[in-house]
Amino acid sequence: MADLRSEYMGIPLKNPLVVGACSLTAHVDAIKKIEDKGAGAFVIQSLFEEQIQLQKYKMEEQLAANDNLDAEIQNIFPKLEHAGPDEHLMWVRKSKEAVEIPVIASLNALSHDTWVEWAKKLEQTGVDGLELNFFAIPIDPKRSATEIEAEQVETIKAVSAAVKIPISVKLSAFYTSPLEIIKKMDDAGVSGVVLFNRMFHPSFDIEREKGSFPFNLSNPNDHRMALRFVGLLHENIKASLCASNGVHSGSDAVEVLLAGADVFQCVSTLYLNTIDVIQKILADLDAWMTRKGYEKLTDFRGKLSVNKTPDRWTYRRAQYVKMLLRSDDYIERPSLSE
Repeated sequence: MADLRSEYMGIPLKNPLVVGACSLTAHVDAIKKIEDKGAGAFVIQSLFEEQIQLQKYKMEEQLAANDNLDAEIQNIFPKLEHAGPDEHLMWVRKSKEAVEIPVIASLNALSHDTWVEWAKKLEQTGVDGLELNFFAIPIDPKRSATEIEAEQVETIKAVSAAVKIPISVKLSAFYTSPLEIIKKMDDAGVSGVVLFNRMFHPSFDIEREKGSFPFNLSNPNDHRMALRFVGLLHENIKASLCASNGVHSGSDAVEVLLAGADVFQCVSTLYLNTIDVIQKILADLDAWMTRKGYEKLTDFRGKLSVNKTPDRWTYRRAQYVKMLLRSDDYIERPSLSE
């Protein structure tokens, strides 16, 4: 049996399969099954800025409810129950206590103060690491890309200074120069980079003429974008590399590991094939390594990265040009008799 042990953000893992943040990682039964099926680690469902701000709004509303009461009864305090983010902190702590594999928290915020305050609160739950999810759609046409990117780098610096646990960033691919911004984030102190976020896009119900938000699962070939940028970044930054979005099978896992990924995240395949697919992905990875004569992941990790691949065109524009100029070679032509 091959040795699948890996390391992510300095955290030892028994294998490189990390279950990404999703609704499955928000239930005790599911996370226990994720551990039982062999996952190396998992990321807890994200805590969002909107949840935090909603709690603050509700608290202010409740605190103001007695503002006009007689002064003699101003010692009445509103009854405040646990709200969304507080419940989330309890859930994160409970998750950490329920399993033995590493647990990574996820935070998706917008404002500087929220990032720092809640990063510290999540650290106090005992998690092994923290994933900063930078999923946000810039909707102000007056804000420049430079301003937005600088703000993200400053967020990383502030959170890195505020917590002691390792932090990673989960990014979209929609940067003009992904390699440059990732290098800046690497220099700012991230311990891991997750490539890439699964972007959710709106849809419309044309009969009801209202917004619709369908479940947005990835396809097996979606991992190719992560593969490209992992291969370009391997050994060119200090941070760990996590391939995400479209890793559905053992062969997908092998591809991103060959590109140089330290670990890979799976989500959609668990919904499509149940949590049991974790065992199959790991078994297929083990079988491939055994067949190839690899004893451990470091024997082949990054073997096809940009610095090591024997085909220097793999990551470049020429691949696209070659495909277009030789497109007939890839299209099955109909028989003349048909």
